Parts: sequence; C-alpha cells; structure tokens
Amino acid sequence: MALLNQQEQSQVAETITNIERQTDAELVTVLARQADDYTYIPLLWASVLALLLPSAVNYFPQLLNVHQLILCQWGVFILLAILFRLPKIQSRLVPRAVRHWRASNLARRQFLEQNLHHTHGETGMLIFVSEAERYVEILVDRGISAKIPDSHWQAIVSLFTARVAKGETAQGFIECIEACGKELQRELPASREKNELPNHLIILD
Repeated sequence: MALLNQQEQSQVAETITNIERQTDAELVTVLARQADDYTYIPLLWASVLALLLPSAVNYFPQLLNVHQLILCQWGVFILLAILFRLPKIQSRLVPRAVRHWRASNLARRQFLEQNLHHTHGETGMLIFVSEAERYVEILVDRGISAKIPDSHWQAIVSLFTARVAKGETAQGFIECIEACGKELQRELPASREKNELPNHLIILD
C-alpha cells in the first residue's frame, strides 16, 4: 500500500510549485515509511532477558543443571527474538529517543542526497517525514537560516506531527508547505526564475 496515493502526491507537488513561484527558496519533500528496520532491537532485548535467566534459576538450583541451563537460555533467546520481531511488539520495544535519532539521521542524509546544500544562494529547504516514527523535521540551508531562525519552524513541525499521528499526512504536507511558504515569501521573495530540484514528493517506501 502506497504511503500517499497519486492524487495526494500531485496535490503536494502542485503546492510546492505554487510556493516556489513566489520565493527564491527550493523546497524538497521526502516521505519515508520507516527510518530503520530496528532488527537489532529484538535481538538486544532477547539477549538481555536470556542472560537474566540464570539469576532467576538461582532461586531454584535443583531444577536445572549447567547443561540444561545453557539449552534453556538458547531456547529463551530464540523464542523471544522471534516474538519480538512481531511489528506491534517491536514498535513498543524501541525507545522514542532511538526512533527519533534514526529518523533525524535519515533526514540529514536526505538533505545531502537531494543536493539541497548546492542550491543557488544556499536556499534549500527539506520537509521530511518518517511515518512509522511519527517524526517531522524541517532542515534549511544557510541562505534561509540567515534570515529566518530555525526555531521559527518548530510550531509548523508540531502541527504537522499531529497530522501524521492522525493519519493525515497528505493534508499535513500541504499545510506545512503553505505555512513555510508564507514566511519564505516575506523574507526571500522571488527574484529569478528557477527550478533546480524536483517538486514532486520523494517517497522512501
């Protein structure tokens, strides 16, 4: 299932095009299904719990000998590693700080991969969303940050994050682009024709 359907993607692209006609900024939007598969998280939890097993067995030393304990540890590890891979369980095992850290890293990689640091006048802006983490971030190049403080975007990010949490990602993108556009038009009004970067929504599925 696509993160956004074709109609929604077209609406996002049209909104970007309209805003870019009125500002020197270059906007790029990226939507990721998930920032990381977190395969190491189930293994980490399974390992910790399996290693704690001998402590519990100490209370009942007559139940298991050393060889049985080792086999039991391996069995617990394998069982939990499989169980913790279930999406609903795995999502609860990943700390929020880890999820946001991975999403933030992906956002920064996308800023570089989409060449937002090579625009004329250093006016690139990335609007990044990772749905699974419910994470939204706006990254801008120096030409924008010199005129608009990064803290200005936080309120827009908060509103967009709330939209993502409700499953209204497409509407969130449109509102976010329009809100950013108003500020960009005021501080960086259009002074030239340009279209250095793609206007369509980039999806990392």
